Amino acid sequence: MAHEFTTSYLADSLSIFRMYKAMGERALAQVTDDQLQVALDPESNSIAVIVKHLAGNMRSRWTDFLTSDGEKPDRNRDTEFEAPPATRAALMEMWESGWRVVFSALEPLTDADLGRTVCIRNEPHSVMQAINRQVAHYGCHVGQIVFLAKHLASSKWVSLSIPRGKSAEVNARMASGKGS
Repeated sequence: MAHEFTTSYLADSLSIFRMYKAMGERALAQVTDDQLQVALDPESNSIAVIVKHLAGNMRSRWTDFLTSDGEKPDRNRDTEFEAPPATRAALMEMWESGWRVVFSALEPLTDADLGRTVCIRNEPHSVMQAINRQVAHYGCHVGQIVFLAKHLASSKWVSLSIPRGKSAEVNARMASGKGS
């Protein structure tokens, strides 16, 4: 994420959500269609299951964000961990749909909205607290996606940041003003 000075919590939050979305997409692109469905053990989730859960959470938390509870009555969280979409196309549509709801809810907000109260499972949160909760949640799950994709791609993995053993090279380029 490039440095951009801002005093806006909302702009920063949107930037972080966009970074997580892009990171997840770069990881998803590095695995085969079959690998999207691989779980490391019976208690683990596949990438596809994690995406399905994220999309379900996003829809529930961000639909009518300021006016309804973030845990929608029609959400069945347990089913988010079962039977994910079988194709990459369907999974990516689910991913995009979830992120559309996030950005559609956040982009129109103003600083004046940050102190408003919203509920998640009948528990009151300021808008800022609710955003922080989801930043943390999505960061954890995107990290899981990256971990699984890196494991599954193995030697074909292309680093999403500074490749192992390349820190000094990147630092030298940065110091010389040539960027990363």
